[in-house]
Amino acid sequence: CRLYTAPQWHLLWPNAAESIPTRIRTGVVTAMNYTYVFGQLMLAGLAFLIRDWRWLQFAVSLPYFVIFLYSWWLSESARWLIMIKETEAALKQLRRMARINGRRAEGENLTTEIIKAKMEDELSNARDSHSILDLFRTPGMCRITCCLMIVWFSMSFSYYGLSIDLQGFGVDIYLIQVIFGAVDIPAKLIGYIFMSYIGRRFTQSFSLIMAGCIIVTNIFLPQDMQTVKMSLAAVGKGCLAAAFSCAFQYTAELFPTVVRQTGLGLACTMARVGAIVAPIVRMIGDYVPFLPMATYGGIAIVAGLAACCLPETRNMPLPDNIAEVECRAKKLKKSETEEIMLQETQVSLVKPSV
Repeated sequence: CRLYTAPQWHLLWPNAAESIPTRIRTGVVTAMNYTYVFGQLMLAGLAFLIRDWRWLQFAVSLPYFVIFLYSWWLSESARWLIMIKETEAALKQLRRMARINGRRAEGENLTTEIIKAKMEDELSNARDSHSILDLFRTPGMCRITCCLMIVWFSMSFSYYGLSIDLQGFGVDIYLIQVIFGAVDIPAKLIGYIFMSYIGRRFTQSFSLIMAGCIIVTNIFLPQDMQTVKMSLAAVGKGCLAAAFSCAFQYTAELFPTVVRQTGLGLACTMARVGAIVAPIVRMIGDYVPFLPMATYGGIAIVAGLAACCLPETRNMPLPDNIAEVECRAKKLKKSETEEIMLQETQVSLVKPSV
């Protein structure tokens, strides 16, 4: 089942990021993330009522038939269509969206000439085809890609490491599933506030480092403090849920349109690798009990530090091509250099007066 459901997530987020205005993108993406939380809570109830795993699998598969029926009416990304020179198809999608939003007149006034004029710079830098190698060809793209690979691997690795043995806390498995799902509700809300008012980079880094510190702290607690250990694990899982919520949006905003789907696909692949490795590391606990949790926590902290190397994207338009990403990276380095020079100048001016 995972073979067929995973690509749906990869397709959903780039399309959502490209179709939603910048000012409300964070709120809409967060609301979409809450559907995952409610699905996890419903799964606990269904698993409690339907004990036969075959019927349970059938019950959780039914929604996909509904999704299959209405998926044919979902709009293709107009931004992506423009970048691949399918301007007529993009115009049709934009007019359809304008009609749905009650802006039919504005949609009818759109023409292919207007669209090409608005995106002249982006189209001039666009190539006919791109590959996964484009994620590593230039310094800015390579840094973003490598950091995101570390972030996505660690999120999934630590998340599944915490969730892999829920019965180890000595609590009913259905109850702890509800607890681990419910903790995501405030976690994602806090993540939304942080992303909206502080920034994506801080949210991504802080949530991963916090999760790692909490996981490592659990190692030093005695076994008779099961309630405290479970509470800390739930908080750590909430931090990882906030990190996931931020990562889907942050990743879509960092990669340019021409390789956004490819970049997000690579990031999600690293998450799947993390999910595969997590139970293998858990097996080491039979020989060195503290090592699995130390590994889960340590890698989360390293990923949080790696996230600090990513550029900020709050209130910024989506980049459409690789040249735009590199230009932003150069401007960032220039602004940092100017800030350092300004500080040095201020220091030199203060010294004589002292």
